[in-house]
Amino acid sequence: MKKIKRLLLVGLVIIFALVTAVGCQNNEKDSDNQNEQKAESDNAQIESKGKITVAASPTPHAEILEQVREDLKEQGYELEVTEFTDYVQPNLVVDSGDINANFFQHQPYLDEFNVEQGTKLVSVASIHYEPLAIYPGKSTDLSNIPDGASIAVPNDTTNEARALLLLQSNGLIKMKEGAGLTATKNDIVENSKNIEIVELEAAQVSRVIDEVDFVILNGNYALNAGFNVATDSVAKEEQHSEAAQTYANILCVKEGDENREDIKALVEALKSDKVKKYIADTYQGAVIAID
Repeated sequence: MKKIKRLLLVGLVIIFALVTAVGCQNNEKDSDNQNEQKAESDNAQIESKGKITVAASPTPHAEILEQVREDLKEQGYELEVTEFTDYVQPNLVVDSGDINANFFQHQPYLDEFNVEQGTKLVSVASIHYEPLAIYPGKSTDLSNIPDGASIAVPNDTTNEARALLLLQSNGLIKMKEGAGLTATKNDIVENSKNIEIVELEAAQVSRVIDEVDFVILNGNYALNAGFNVATDSVAKEEQHSEAAQTYANILCVKEGDENREDIKALVEALKSDKVKKYIADTYQGAVIAID
């Protein structure tokens, strides 16, 4: 009789355990369903705020934008980045309203573009600075540059002037007094080494590196070409120079869109400590965050 009671007791324990397990599984399923419903609800809220579209140069601009994608998603915004490799289309698509913002240029270039193209674009934030630098081509010693050496420079007005001023600061040429952001090679008044200035569209400069003695590259094009300003350049603009402030890369929108909530959210994300750390760790001096 005792044996039968023990068997009954064991049976009841097993049955209780099975019922408890099934109940836990059901509770887990209910919890999973609730979590899925909550996620769907959260996703619906994210979608309701819409999309932020940005035109950007691939490196470093699109890479930096990628760092804020999840941050914006948490605020309800979907970030869509379209990459461009030239300096014209990113402004035109923002001016036309096809894209909300762009991230690739500095203020002097934007000012010149607005005048020449009749666009109405404005800066909403300075994000980072990319030192313009001189890189070796057929020659490597800037202090012993050969007579008649050729140097390729960007041909847009502000970046060419910037390149010429960098050559002047390294004692290779002398510009006429007062030559500034609109300077061209016609403003050179001393050129003892008979240096030939080869003017090319900015994206093309790195492609002639084997054909000229030196090239002067914008930061993003140097990165695209696999150069590091800290280790590969023979001269560069200094971090705390006037150029660092003048040529800071900006987030740009069409006039009238400056106070849109989605643009404010984008600016805040790009100015975060997280992005500043990413820039410092990733580019190691080739790109410098602006406070």
